[in-house]
Amino acid sequence: MQQIYLDNASTTFPKPQVVADAVYQYITHAGTNISRGTCATSSESLVYTTRELLCDFFGAEDSKNVIFTKNVTESLNIIIKGLLRSGDHVLVSAMEHNAVMRPLQQIGTELTADNAPTDAITFSRIPCDAEGTLRLDALPQLIRPNTKAVIMTHASNVCGTVQPLAEVGSFCQEHGLRFIVDSAQSAGILPLNMQELHIDALAFTGHKGLLAPQGIGGLLLREDIIDEISPLIVGGTGSLSHTERTPRFLPDKFEAGTLNLPGIAGLQAALIWLKQQDIDKIRTHELTLTQQFLDGLRQLEAQGLLRIVGKKNCNERLGVVSIATDKMDIAELAFILADKYAIATRVGLHCAPHAHKTLGTYPTGTLRFSFGWHNTDTEVSAALHALSEVLSHGL
Repeated sequence: MQQIYLDNASTTFPKPQVVADAVYQYITHAGTNISRGTCATSSESLVYTTRELLCDFFGAEDSKNVIFTKNVTESLNIIIKGLLRSGDHVLVSAMEHNAVMRPLQQIGTELTADNAPTDAITFSRIPCDAEGTLRLDALPQLIRPNTKAVIMTHASNVCGTVQPLAEVGSFCQEHGLRFIVDSAQSAGILPLNMQELHIDALAFTGHKGLLAPQGIGGLLLREDIIDEISPLIVGGTGSLSHTERTPRFLPDKFEAGTLNLPGIAGLQAALIWLKQQDIDKIRTHELTLTQQFLDGLRQLEAQGLLRIVGKKNCNERLGVVSIATDKMDIAELAFILADKYAIATRVGLHCAPHAHKTLGTYPTGTLRFSFGWHNTDTEVSAALHALSEVLSHGL
């Protein structure tokens, strides 16, 4: 039985063939290291060109401000730990992934009515409604004199809800706050322009909507925030080797050690492929499948078999859909879908416990389906049939 892969919010699969070809080509025909040795020219060209593509893709100011990392989690750690200082306060949404929350919990504490330290890094959560949408009206009352930034995800990895970045970006600009965005779920699917949205720092990963290999990600910075961020990791850069001090210029300030050059080769190929295919067409395809899935789920919901978590339509959402059920344990349901029907999904809390608290699905979690560029309406129908069969008859 051929697998039906509906877990693209974890990582997209399969990747376009050109991505695999680019990685293979680099490993077998290039393989040199950047800024280290006399054979580095091809690698340097690869990295520079990919920075330029990313700068254009995300509407950034300058390609030198494109920093390569392993993933969005590393990017967020660099920004959060490098930017915040004792006494700073930040705002986060109530739908954040642990890639944001664990760094904050490591260096700071949540601000409550009973806990208002003045010498620590603190954070407050911007409430969201039952569908996971940010409550913009709550923003003004959460600002404090020491509030430094808003840090938030663009789209939920649990239920696919897209947050109002334009409104939040304008609010941050009006109030002199830094705006930091986690684009893990949206990059490559939704258009993102840092300058238009007033984003100061954008963290991305390659292996989801950007269709690149795992192990390559990055961050993009506005020029005026660079000096405010201290590097998380320092070491050899291939530049200024006469000194033991870390370079202050970009990208070297944040790129110590050897870059994932095969990953960058795959990312470059993916970016070119996405531009050729048009991300608007890809998003339309994914949302068409999402609407088909939601239509079928509503019928099952009417029968009392399950509950759709989050939005029940395709307005301001991605192709990420979660369900809950009291008919059986959701982990067992996920296992049966995989074992009997070869349908790959993701079950649990999705590294976003507070998002589940917001959606009313904590601590059990949800069963998540997420659609990609390669999925078909036939696969969606198969998933709906399987859910109906299992939940109706306990097969």
